[in-house]
Amino acid sequence: TNLMSMTLRLLSSFVRYSLRHLTQGVVPSKLGRLSAGPAYQFRTNLCRSLFISPALQMPTVGVNRDKLFEKLGKVYTDEEFDQLCFEYGIELDDVTSEKEMLRKELASTVAKGGDSKLTAEAAAASEEVIYKIDIPANRYDMLCVEGIARALNIFRGTQSSPQYRLADMTGKQPLQMVVKPETALVRPFVVCAVLRGVKFDPARYNSFIDLQDKLHQNLCRQRTLVAIGTHDLSTIQGPFTYEALPPEEIKFVPLKQTREFNAKELMQFYLENDQKLKKFVPIIHSSVVYPVLYDANRVVLSLPPIINGAHSAIALNTQDVFIECTATDLTKAKVVLNTVVTMFAEYASTPFEVEPVEVVDALGNRTLYPDLSYRSLTLTTDYVNSLLGLQLPGEEIVKLLTKMQVAAELGPDGKELLVQVPPTRSDILHACDVAEDVAIAHGYNNIPKRIPPTTTQGRELPLNQLTELLRAEIAMSGFTEVLTWALVSHAENFELMRRPDDGNTAVEIGNPATADFEVCRTSLLSSALKTLAANKDNALPIKLFEVSDAIVLDSSRSVGARNERRLVAVYCAKESGFEVIHGLLNRVMEVLGVPYKEDPTAAGSPVTYHWSPSSDPAMFPGRQAAIFSGDTQVGVFGIVHPEVLTAFEVPYPVSALELNLEPFVFNQFYESLLEPLSS
Repeated sequence: TNLMSMTLRLLSSFVRYSLRHLTQGVVPSKLGRLSAGPAYQFRTNLCRSLFISPALQMPTVGVNRDKLFEKLGKVYTDEEFDQLCFEYGIELDDVTSEKEMLRKELASTVAKGGDSKLTAEAAAASEEVIYKIDIPANRYDMLCVEGIARALNIFRGTQSSPQYRLADMTGKQPLQMVVKPETALVRPFVVCAVLRGVKFDPARYNSFIDLQDKLHQNLCRQRTLVAIGTHDLSTIQGPFTYEALPPEEIKFVPLKQTREFNAKELMQFYLENDQKLKKFVPIIHSSVVYPVLYDANRVVLSLPPIINGAHSAIALNTQDVFIECTATDLTKAKVVLNTVVTMFAEYASTPFEVEPVEVVDALGNRTLYPDLSYRSLTLTTDYVNSLLGLQLPGEEIVKLLTKMQVAAELGPDGKELLVQVPPTRSDILHACDVAEDVAIAHGYNNIPKRIPPTTTQGRELPLNQLTELLRAEIAMSGFTEVLTWALVSHAENFELMRRPDDGNTAVEIGNPATADFEVCRTSLLSSALKTLAANKDNALPIKLFEVSDAIVLDSSRSVGARNERRLVAVYCAKESGFEVIHGLLNRVMEVLGVPYKEDPTAAGSPVTYHWSPSSDPAMFPGRQAAIFSGDTQVGVFGIVHPEVLTAFEVPYPVSALELNLEPFVFNQFYESLLEPLSS
């Protein structure tokens, strides 16, 4: 709840404003060249820096086409399957093969001398068709072929929703996991379950492993929140214990190794030798104790969240699977465990039946996991219809929800909906989520289109209209447009620009995931210089511009900040080219209809501009000027200071202009808008 409220505040105070300028254009790519890219790349990286899952960053699941069609009981063309995915709300992103994917990877290494191992793998790779399917980030039940096939079969009406249940343990003692108090220092929670009589084949086994990887990447936040361990139950013996011990005391043979390590040695080994596992080492590396799971014979099951023990490794002939999820977030751990067991319980000796495990926490409380109970929600048919703009009868809504794996029945009055949410649908949190499922099952294309009953007349905002006209004008003056991130590093915004940070100017991003996105930029010039540096090998002169937003703190605004639409232009050549930037300023003011103050034609003009000497630290002393509209400074232009150029690794002189456009749009456009009203 706290994370959601924080996110909403951030989105309302910043994203709503700073993203308004993001349209398709040219952005600096990771390799530093000018490249076309969609605006959503910025939003995705912003969400990554806030450590939340953006809706646009959907997981992509690769499934064998023939295996999927076998489970669906029907063969589709690519176009037909793409349409089916669209109807369900997922997307067929790519049609490829293992050989094709390795070919592409190999092509990217050719410039670096090639990779003989990769070449051999590509030659031996399978040519079976693989569908890459984009899945909504909150649909964890569709991160494997089993979940995708089950969801689509139920959606098509060829399969009924399974009833997930716990095995009857009457007269039996369930396996037990005892949690020691010391685990509270590092990873306090653990939940467990058992799948009995599982029948693996290579495809099922690989899907089982891939599901764990997808969950680790998505819901588990790279194992920081939850780590999954799966074990061959026939090789270990309960009761199990979950402990936290000094790393020197934990000794075992880890998965894919042949000798024994203590945990301290193992961390160092992975840091030096394993590119995949080294990224997880920092999660517990600095802890005084490491989490570890033992069986009754003190055999190490796993060292979460790093690696399992080799002793209990699962294989194709494994039949009884013990699943444990250690976590810092108990709710996430329950969802992860439910997802794994419900997806693969279909291969158990009794399909969709899971054997529970009793977890005894540090306080002695006993809880059976997994919790496969169905959650109840109550809503009305009127609520659903009001959200969707439809008049669906209650019986039809119940039928549509059945297609989405959600059981529902009507109340006595025929208006109330009593909904039972299965353990696979952790994405359903509120009545509006139920209404969304009704819309998907009904088909968005089947919702009638209606013109809203309003009398308003839409038109382009004056600020955006001016922006578009000005972009075209500057492009015709020989400048190349760029589109850069609205977030920059603190150093790029201040230190590299030789500008002091008074603490009351820039909007700072809390807990940024990358040093490149620490603050909202207060000037466009640093972004232009960074793009210029990335393209310094291009033929001179280089002329770049951007019309975009800078964001500054403003206590008078309800959100605490405001956007300013600005123009930045830079000219880079073997000489400073100050006259080029000066000429661009004159041209911009000419098309804005703002005369120079000393010009004879300025007499009687309500708005004029002039310049006077300035002392911007980013500009060379004596080679810069502040731009004024009336008595208000609206910009600066001049030759960029050599220290700034050195900091941005630009080897040539640069002249620059930065201008706030908003005073001119309000003076020019709103006056013209009011004229027809007054007449």
